[in-house]
Amino acid sequence: MKTLLLTGFEPFLGFPINPTEQIVKALDGQTIGGYQIVGKILPVDFAESAVKCLDYFTEVQPDVVISLGLAGGRSKITPERIAINVRDGEADNRGVKLQDSPIEEEGPAGYFSTLPIRRFVDTLQEKGLPANISNSAGTYLCNNVMYSVLHKIEKEGLNGVRAGFIHIPASHELAVKHPKLPSWSGADLEKAVTYMIEVLD
Repeated sequence: MKTLLLTGFEPFLGFPINPTEQIVKALDGQTIGGYQIVGKILPVDFAESAVKCLDYFTEVQPDVVISLGLAGGRSKITPERIAINVRDGEADNRGVKLQDSPIEEEGPAGYFSTLPIRRFVDTLQEKGLPANISNSAGTYLCNNVMYSVLHKIEKEGLNGVRAGFIHIPASHELAVKHPKLPSWSGADLEKAVTYMIEVLD
C-alpha cells in the first residue's frame, strides 16, 4: 500500500486553534484512496518547521506529501500552485521575524506543486465545496515547508514522490474567537481533505 505524509501546523499568531492540526490528527492512521495516512504536526518555527517535515519525510518514505495550512480570511480550499525561495512575514511562535531571507541560498526561485491541483479543485466543486487554485503560498511557514519538501525531492532525484501544499479556511470553532473570519465546519474541512486524497492517482 502507498503511504501519504499529511502535515498540519500548531496554533500560531492570533489563532488559538489551528484546524489543520485537528484534521491531521483525525486522519492519521486511516486508509483513504489506497493510501495509508501518516499525520504529523509541525511547529510554527522558521528554524524547525521544514527540518521536522524533512525528518518525517525520511522516516516515513512517503509516496505523496500533502501539507496543510490555515489561511485565516480565505473562504475556499486553495491548493497552492508554487512555492518561492523566500522567508518573510510575521514573527513565528518563537518571536523570530525574517525579511527577504532565502530558504536555500543556491536554490531555484521556485517549485511548482506536483499534486493534481486542478483535479482537486474540480472534485471539490463537483461535491459542492468552494475551491480554487491559489498562485501564491505566501512567504511564511507554509511556503517554507512546501519549498523545502519539493527541493529535497528535486535534489535527491525522488521523481516518483509528489508533494504540495493546500491552504484551508478557518473552522467555525476558530471563527467563534475571530468573528470576522469566513469559516467552514470542521466536518466539511476534513471531508474536503479526504476527497482530495481519494482522487490522487
